[in-house]
Amino acid sequence: MGQKTVSTEEEILKVKDIHLSFGGVQALKGVSFGVRNGELLAIIGPNGAGKTCVLNCINGFYRPHIGQIFFDGKEITRMPAHKICAMGIARVFQNVELYAGLTVLENLMAARHCRMRCSIISSAFWFGAARKEEVRTREVVEHIIDFLEIQSIRKQTVGTLPYGLRKRVELGRALAVEPKVLLLDEPMAGMNLEEKEDMARFILDSAERQGIPVVLVEHDMEVVMDIADRIIVLDNGAILAEGKPSDIAANPLVAEAYMGSESLWKQ
Repeated sequence: MGQKTVSTEEEILKVKDIHLSFGGVQALKGVSFGVRNGELLAIIGPNGAGKTCVLNCINGFYRPHIGQIFFDGKEITRMPAHKICAMGIARVFQNVELYAGLTVLENLMAARHCRMRCSIISSAFWFGAARKEEVRTREVVEHIIDFLEIQSIRKQTVGTLPYGLRKRVELGRALAVEPKVLLLDEPMAGMNLEEKEDMARFILDSAERQGIPVVLVEHDMEVVMDIADRIIVLDNGAILAEGKPSDIAANPLVAEAYMGSESLWKQ
């Protein structure tokens, strides 16, 4: 796939010198980077490098002991996770986190709760703003169903779906928030080749057609090299390298961090 042109506008997300420790273990050691509008930024590294910890700090699950995180011009370092979500940072987790007993449609509708602003009274009687809110929610959800090509399973219970489709529904739940930034933690883990190709296409379309900046943590190097605009390599909680996919592929330090040779990039 060809590389797209990334906006040169000011970074919408900035991570500045964050440190995170668990007891005596330093999970992150002065990590700093930014994410530009329209960019697909991949974060890679060996197991235990701190990739998921970075995402957890961004969306408020962890609070770094040192450093700052800014989103859309506002500091969010100490902000609760639900407020960060409401601001426009959505997350897809490594493990499927859906309501297994609800349908696909109901799961997507439930994801809209952080966008609801109407009072209990207006919602109960469904008038005025509540009606407009419901219409808007339906419009967003229907667009996502079409975008992810899941019309045929919209009324199926999520718990009965194959793993690859459940991961697609989880991406849909993140998109239902109407995010300004999308955090994806190994969205293709456990998928077969066809499912990975579909997911890669939807992620690219989210970044390119919908203009959503994406921060992707992924172990599949072939996928990362194919779709990322820029790559950050973490090793032992610190940034080892940063650059375009071609630069990262040619970096001997990166290959050494993974498996002690350059064969990683020749698979």
